[in-house]
Amino acid sequence: MDLHAITVPQDPKVLKAKTRELSALLLATGIDPKRSLLFVQSHVHEHSELAWILNCFIPMGWLQRMTQYKDKAAKQQGEQVSVGLFDYPSLMAADILLYRTDVVPIGEDQKQHVELARDTAQRFNNLFGETFVLPEPRIASVGARIMGLDDPLKKMSKSETAPNHAIALLDPPDVIRKKIMRATTDSQTTVVFDPARPGIYNLLVIYQIFTGKTKEEIEAQFAGKGYGDFKKALAETVIEGLRPLQERYKTFTADPATLDSILKEGADKARPLAQKMLAEVHKKIGLG
Repeated sequence: MDLHAITVPQDPKVLKAKTRELSALLLATGIDPKRSLLFVQSHVHEHSELAWILNCFIPMGWLQRMTQYKDKAAKQQGEQVSVGLFDYPSLMAADILLYRTDVVPIGEDQKQHVELARDTAQRFNNLFGETFVLPEPRIASVGARIMGLDDPLKKMSKSETAPNHAIALLDPPDVIRKKIMRATTDSQTTVVFDPARPGIYNLLVIYQIFTGKTKEEIEAQFAGKGYGDFKKALAETVIEGLRPLQERYKTFTADPATLDSILKEGADKARPLAQKMLAEVHKKIGLG
């Protein structure tokens, strides 16, 4: 669990249950613990230590320009805006730089965070010599930014509370059908990829992601058909596409001991890598 997510005291049992659920979901999406290290961020304290060091080299102006901070802060008031929210990009930079990361696969909305990590690494390297790898963002050519079903001008987000805004990976079939059938479109009828029509365009992108078909193939498939036919097809495609993930999730959550073991093993393997990088940083700045 990210450190910035701890905003109020929480029951340790609840936190552990949430950690297991998230871990199970990540594994269900296809992450292989034999190839990727999966662990709880706070179990490797070098993340927060490096973030504090980076704070000493990141100008305030860089963080003040972060779009996600400005958007979230605008929804909050006064003392409700925490330092953790403001400083979270520094922790993200530490997450990336601590492991000499070359490439970071992200959605389009996270590009600014990777750029900040890159700028921070460059600034540190200029001051103390080559230390950090400069990371590059890797953004998918299709589906880099999925918009809300109820508002196609706003990015789909799990933090939005509107019931029909987003499709959750664990939503049951009936819920998925309901959300998609109620998705915002427009007064036109043709099912085509037209960015000027954000509602239907967003739904078509989702369909393209799940089917792997080209834009031309999809438009030909729904030529002469209306939004109702397309939405029904999209709903069933999403349901079937998520079914294997949901089944794997149930399997993983039924075995909490294995989840705990995977997380512990991941942290045990990540910790020496993080310690080595942090020791190098300490030496460069005169702390070691």
